[in-house]
Amino acid sequence: MSPDPTPATRTDDELLAATDIPVLLRYGLTQDAFRTALFGDGAVAAAVTLDRLGVVPRSVHFVAEIVRAGGLAYSAGLPEPLPSREASAHLRDWLETAAQAAPGQDRDTRADRTARWLDTVTELIGLRRDARARGRA
Repeated sequence: MSPDPTPATRTDDELLAATDIPVLLRYGLTQDAFRTALFGDGAVAAAVTLDRLGVVPRSVHFVAEIVRAGGLAYSAGLPEPLPSREASAHLRDWLETAAQAAPGQDRDTRADRTARWLDTVTELIGLRRDARARGRA
């Protein structure tokens, strides 16, 4: 009997309970072995978190552009990177974690990877919103 190639389906709540986004950022930005998990479950968990808080995709994309232009430390220091206080607290925690990951690693590389991760989160939030809109149509 061969293993099922389709992974088991998990609810959003199960994914959130099993995913530690800061840990995935810490290791996924610096170690290739964790990058798939960061851009997979980590990005989905971040998208679910921010989507539940009503964050629109363009807000996250805007922060990704700030990370590219100003770097991680600057972005992590923004007083309110997203429109809501709770969403900003989550994002600031993620950005601070990314800024502190592997201090010896090239800052530009870390910032670029974080910005690409935020772009992935942006796309996933958009897909979730589109799927909900199609469900209502």
